[in-house]
Amino acid sequence: MNDDTARRASGSEDSERLGRARKKRALYIVGLLALLVTVSFISIMTGTVGPIGPGKPEKISFADAFSALLGDGNSDSDYLVAIFWEIRIPRVILGGLIGASLACAGAAMQAVFRNPMADPFIIGVSSGAALGAASAGLIGFTVVVGDFTAPMFAFFSALLTVFLVYRMGLVRGKMYVETLLLSGVAVAAFLGALVSFLIYFAREDYHQLIPWLLGALTDAQWSYVAIIAVPTVAGSFLIYLYGRELNALLLGEETAHNLGADPESLKKLMLGVAALMTAGAVAFAGIIGFVGLIVPHMMRLLFGADHRMLVPASTLFGASFLILADSLARTVVPGEELPVGIITALCGGPFFLYLLRRSRVGGGPV
Repeated sequence: MNDDTARRASGSEDSERLGRARKKRALYIVGLLALLVTVSFISIMTGTVGPIGPGKPEKISFADAFSALLGDGNSDSDYLVAIFWEIRIPRVILGGLIGASLACAGAAMQAVFRNPMADPFIIGVSSGAALGAASAGLIGFTVVVGDFTAPMFAFFSALLTVFLVYRMGLVRGKMYVETLLLSGVAVAAFLGALVSFLIYFAREDYHQLIPWLLGALTDAQWSYVAIIAVPTVAGSFLIYLYGRELNALLLGEETAHNLGADPESLKKLMLGVAALMTAGAVAFAGIIGFVGLIVPHMMRLLFGADHRMLVPASTLFGASFLILADSLARTVVPGEELPVGIITALCGGPFFLYLLRRSRVGGGPV
């Protein structure tokens, strides 16, 4: 009887502990959602709008901006409504989706490679996409097909690169992450040389590639938002569903197998999903570095390594991070608009050095 009572008490304590953990995770998610909404609203309301009319300022008051956002206002309302609903809002949403894609894919790649320095571009996605976009723009297909030519070429070129790296990483039908990593580095270097070759011969047309190679959201439009939303939402949800298996994979493939996971199938699935998400993000915004590296790290430091919390936290904060970075890119230099990739690199570089320093001081892995 005493043993039964002890077991019931232990089970009750475990249930209470699990309930508290779930409530805590839910509270964190609500906080990250609130942060995303706040950052998005501030970004939409921030920035210049250009001269509205003779003698009228390029900046508008918060009240006028809010009125235009709701579709109300004075004779300048149509102009301001177009500014908000055709430029700022799709740009903020696109930035949030791309930031979420890169951060979530980065969390998955770090689990697959069991390496905290891994990011979504580690298997050559960015180099493949750059080659596709550069080829489309410089060869002249954009004139024939339209605005979607460069994103389309970048997307399929990135996927082809991932497939090539994946095939090179297979040894007797099994995927080894070390071989995959080395294959990705080699292929990325080769494709980078081809991109440099195209840039060299582009000469005066080189300026067309600069925003794309540095990462920018200047071409945001609602059609881009509709397309990128599909891989972002579906991919993030799928990676979240496999959070428990990703936790097991971090313990080693043999341990993961003993815990009921299939490491080989899991690695292939995560590689494919992360590649689709990253290829979509790069196709529509260019190469935006460090988001997939530093955001999962920050969330891991705050919330731990449990992917059931890490994946949604990285996804939400990745969206907030890129929206904030793009707001800085639009406003930090008066009269100029920087590519957002410059801002993320300025943030990511010091953080990366901090991680290396932390690793050396701690005497262990980052």
